[in-house]
Amino acid sequence: MAKSDIEIAREATMQPIGEIGKKLSIPNEALLPFGHTKAKVSLDYINTLKDKPDGKLILVTAISPTPAGEGKTTTSIGLSDGLNRIGKQTMTCLREPSLGPCFGMKGGAAGGGYAQVVPMEDINLHFTGDFHAIGAAHNLLSAMVDNHIYWDNELDIDVRRINWGRVVDMNDRSLRNIVTSLGGVTNGFPRQTGFDITVASEVMAIFCLASDMQDLERRLGNIIIGYNRKRKPVRAKDVKAAGPMAVLLKDAFMPNLVQTLENNPVFIHGGPFANIAHGCNSMMATKTALKLADYVVTEAGFGADLGAEKFMDIKCRKGGFNPSTVVIVATARALKMNGGVAKNDLVGEDVDAIKRGAENLGRHINNVKGFGVPVIVAINGFVTDTANEIKAIQDYCKQFDVDVVPCTHWSDGGAGTEELATKVAAMVDADTAKFKTMYEDELPLLDKARKIAQTLYGAEDIAVDKEAQTAIKQFEKNGFGHLPICMAKTQYSFSTDPTLLGAPSGHTIGIREARLSAGAEFVVLVCGEIMTMPGLPRVPSANSIRINDEGLVEGLF
Repeated sequence: MAKSDIEIAREATMQPIGEIGKKLSIPNEALLPFGHTKAKVSLDYINTLKDKPDGKLILVTAISPTPAGEGKTTTSIGLSDGLNRIGKQTMTCLREPSLGPCFGMKGGAAGGGYAQVVPMEDINLHFTGDFHAIGAAHNLLSAMVDNHIYWDNELDIDVRRINWGRVVDMNDRSLRNIVTSLGGVTNGFPRQTGFDITVASEVMAIFCLASDMQDLERRLGNIIIGYNRKRKPVRAKDVKAAGPMAVLLKDAFMPNLVQTLENNPVFIHGGPFANIAHGCNSMMATKTALKLADYVVTEAGFGADLGAEKFMDIKCRKGGFNPSTVVIVATARALKMNGGVAKNDLVGEDVDAIKRGAENLGRHINNVKGFGVPVIVAINGFVTDTANEIKAIQDYCKQFDVDVVPCTHWSDGGAGTEELATKVAAMVDADTAKFKTMYEDELPLLDKARKIAQTLYGAEDIAVDKEAQTAIKQFEKNGFGHLPICMAKTQYSFSTDPTLLGAPSGHTIGIREARLSAGAEFVVLVCGEIMTMPGLPRVPSANSIRINDEGLVEGLF
C-alpha cells in the first residue's frame, strides 16, 4: 500500500533551517527561526540585496482544473528539485495554504508524494501565523469603521453602503450573511454584513502585491470601506486604520523559508484567492528569491486562463517581472475528463477521450504563447497512465511546436523530472522570451475584459449587467480606469458554465458585478457566481484529522 503524503513527509530528513539559508548565502543573523525547520528572512537583510542581479523566473501553470487533479504545486516542487539535481541553483516560491480547504474538501497545498515541502503539518496548519495576522489586520479595520460610526460618525459614513465585512480563515457558510450590533444602544448600530474567508480579503491581495512596508501601508490606507451620504468613497486612512494595520503585518511581511523533501530552499508566503484576487504568492518573496537564486520556480492559481493571465497582467505588470519560460501541467486523467469521461471511469485506457480533451490543453498553450514566453508541457504521471495515452498527448502537441515531457516526481521526486528540468533550463538559457502583457494600461476597463474574454476564453463577446456598467463608469470617472482587470469566474471552464469542459467557443461572458480593489489596485469583474466564503462539504476532511496515540497528526493530505 502506498504511503500517504503525511507519512512520507514525516519520514523526511530535514536539515536545520540555517543550512537551507546557507545554500542561498543568507547569513544566520538574517533568519528569524520558528523552531528548527522554518524561518522568516529579515527585511533589513532583504534591503541589502536590491543591487544584485535577478535570476530567471519560471512559471508553472496548468490546464483547466478537474476533480481528477492536475498537481501544479507538486510539479513546481518536483521541477525545482530536478533543476537542483542537474546543478542549477534553484528555489521555489509558493502560496501558503488556507485552513479552510485543509479542513474542507481540497486538502493542503504543500505538494504530494515525493515532491513535497516540509514541515508539511506546520505549513498546512498555523505555519508562522501570517494568515492570522492578515485576518487581524482586516478585522481591525472593521472594528475601527464600526467604532467611528458609534462615536458621532464625523465622516458621515452611510451604514447602508459599507462594503467592508469581516474575515476568518475557515469554511463557515453560516457567516456569509449576518447582522451585527444587536443587543441595545451600547453595542452600536445594527446592520447587515458578513464574513469572507481570509484568502478572499483585499488585505491578502495587498499583502501579496506590496513591494515594501511603505507601499504596504499606502495600499492599506487606500482601501475603500464604503461611501458617505454624498456617495463619496471613505478609505481606511480616513478612519486612521492604515498605520495600525501595517503594524499587525510587520512580521508577517517577511518571507517564510522552508525546504523540499530533497532539502532545497522554498519561500511560502501569502495566498490570495485565484478568483476574486490574483492567485500568486507575495511580490516580496518572488523579488527576494530572484536575488538569491539563479532560477526561481513559481506557480499561479487554477488553470492558465485565470492564474497565468493574472500572473502576467497583474503581478508581472506591477512587479516588473519578465518570466523566461512557462510550464503547463496536464494529466492524462484530467484530459480524459475534459473529453467527457466521468471521474469514476478514468482507470481504463481511452485514447479517444484524450484526443477530445486535448483541445483544452491546446487552447492553454496558444494562450500562454500569446504573452511572448516559450512553453513546455509537463505530464504529471499517474500509475494508471498508458503509453498510448501519453503518446496521444505528445502527438497532439506537435502542431504547437512544444515539447511534452512525462514526469514521475510524485513517486520519484527530483529524479522524475530530470528530463523536464534539462529542457526547461535550456529554454531559459536560450533567452528567447519577449514577454508582453495582454493589454495596455490606457485601454478602457470593459475593453480589457473583452480582450481577455475573446482572446483567452474563446468567447464571442461580453454582456455587462446595468449595475456593473454603472460601477465601471464611476471607477473610470474617479481615475481608476488605468488599473488591470481581475476576472472572477469559474475555474473549471473557459466559459462561465462550470460544466462546459474542453475548449468551448462562441459563448458570452456575462459580467454581473464590478468591484474596485483600490488598495490592491485592480478592478474585479465578477462573472457568474463566485463564493468568497465556502462551506464545508457533507463529509469534510476535518472528520478524518486527529492526533494519534503517539501525539502525531493523522489525516492531513
